[in-house]
Amino acid sequence: MSLFEMVILAIVQGIAEFLPISSSGHLVLVGRWLGYNSESATVEIILHGGTLGSILVVYWRRILRLLVQDRRVIPLLIVGTVPAVLVGLPIKLFAESWLKDPLLAGCLLLVTAALLLGLKRLRPGTVEYADLRWWQALAIGCFQAVAILPGISRSGATIFGGRWFGLRGDEAVTFSFLLAIPALSGATVLALRDLMKPATDQPTIGVLVTGALISFVLGIFALRWLMVWARKDRLHWFAAWCAPLGLLVIGLSLAGALSGTTEDSPLSTDPSPAVSENTELGSGR
Repeated sequence: MSLFEMVILAIVQGIAEFLPISSSGHLVLVGRWLGYNSESATVEIILHGGTLGSILVVYWRRILRLLVQDRRVIPLLIVGTVPAVLVGLPIKLFAESWLKDPLLAGCLLLVTAALLLGLKRLRPGTVEYADLRWWQALAIGCFQAVAILPGISRSGATIFGGRWFGLRGDEAVTFSFLLAIPALSGATVLALRDLMKPATDQPTIGVLVTGALISFVLGIFALRWLMVWARKDRLHWFAAWCAPLGLLVIGLSLAGALSGTTEDSPLSTDPSPAVSENTELGSGR
């Protein structure tokens, strides 16, 4: 991976991680556009590590208060992280190609659009996240677990889950990103395993650090933007981006314009697991 490719991906990650438009889905699409189609998820996870730093910077006061005063919330975050572990580890170990599938990303962007439009139909909540029951935190964690797949926005899904259980808008946003801390931390640790493996397409440490720094800085601005729009109840506006993009990606994938999508996709009806030599060359591998 070149430095230019990493900069582009880091810009996408920094902006899309916190806005409810699915950073993973956008990374898949932009990566395919750039011709970068590594079998490893290391780049995506390292970029997530950069935006993890953004959460720590923006929410450091809330995190400090959580550690000192609101310790009851810590078990809620642990319970809410369990589904992501149970879903994320098997996908990481046995179905990592799903994380790179544009056709799947296009279909699930439509699901994200539906969730965002659903936010507008939910009644305004009054509950604070510290008052959640353990089973409610677990249910919100299930929304986060599903968002491991490309095209499902992690922030959009967990904010919807929080609002569904009656959280105030700002409380749902805060709990969403507090819940992201253990999930993104664990994913970043998993990436260290890939970094230790020899690979011809593995970016250098310098390129990875550059990407993490860019996603970190842009992530701070994007997170503050999301907080403002959440207070103004505008998150459903992002459906106007997700739905058309999802339809466009589905159309391009089915037309074969995004090479390698139909053979490798979990949505493919082709029973043959083989991938042709031309497809491999076209996908940049």
